[in-house]
Amino acid sequence: MTTAHLIKEIRRKKSFLCIGLDVDLNKIPKHLLQEEDPIFSFNKAIIDATNHLCVAYKPNTAFYEAYGIKGWKSLEKTIKYLNENYPEIFTIADAKRGDIGNTSTMYAKAFFEDLAFDSVTVAPYMGKDSVEPFLAFDDKHTILLALTSNEGAFDFQTKKVDEKELYKEVLSTSKKWKNSESLMYVVGATKAEYFKEIRKIVPNSFLLVPGVGAQGGNLKDVCKYGLSDNIGLLINSSRGIIYASNEMNFAEKSAEKAKELQQEMATFI
Repeated sequence: MTTAHLIKEIRRKKSFLCIGLDVDLNKIPKHLLQEEDPIFSFNKAIIDATNHLCVAYKPNTAFYEAYGIKGWKSLEKTIKYLNENYPEIFTIADAKRGDIGNTSTMYAKAFFEDLAFDSVTVAPYMGKDSVEPFLAFDDKHTILLALTSNEGAFDFQTKKVDEKELYKEVLSTSKKWKNSESLMYVVGATKAEYFKEIRKIVPNSFLLVPGVGAQGGNLKDVCKYGLSDNIGLLINSSRGIIYASNEMNFAEKSAEKAKELQQEMATFI
């Protein structure tokens, strides 16, 4: 999917909402556990109920890998269902990959060719040759971890290297890589005060922003400092939407939570 198409969908739906499909079998409605594939059944219901309110879905692959081959099959079915029924939706494999060049190429093939995701999250720690293999794919996007929403982000990401915070060095250096126009960046909503500085370095890049909702991030603050001329934000909410209820009407309740965020986002578009 091209960036232009994503922007078009954001303006059409008046939404820059990304819904995280982080499925925990201990949290989904109990009646779904009787299904042949409870994870896919849960995802399908959420997708069918919320697709008109969001522009992206983000399965965190750990929540599928934890269930072995069955979980991976559920992920395959989920992305296939999205691509066949809602091709306008931007898909994100939240896999946080990143390894030496030839290994990264194989990771990229797995998510871009086999599973046909539009994008994948990648860790930048190993540098240029671990990221550029992902950037070699046309109309695919690499979402680089820049400043994450977890407490441990302060262990390294905000430390200064030659008087410059490490996350700023990641942003600046990555702009020099081949096909860097296909880069997006993860910036946590719980770090809203940093967005102003981040926009000085990457004024037009899309930022994937986790942490709104259950983690305490504030949408208004993120938009105040993070919006670009082309919106430039994908705000992710996972638990706050998909686990809105564990009753029979769980999908309907998820849609209600998604609509609350979408309506707030509409005021910024």
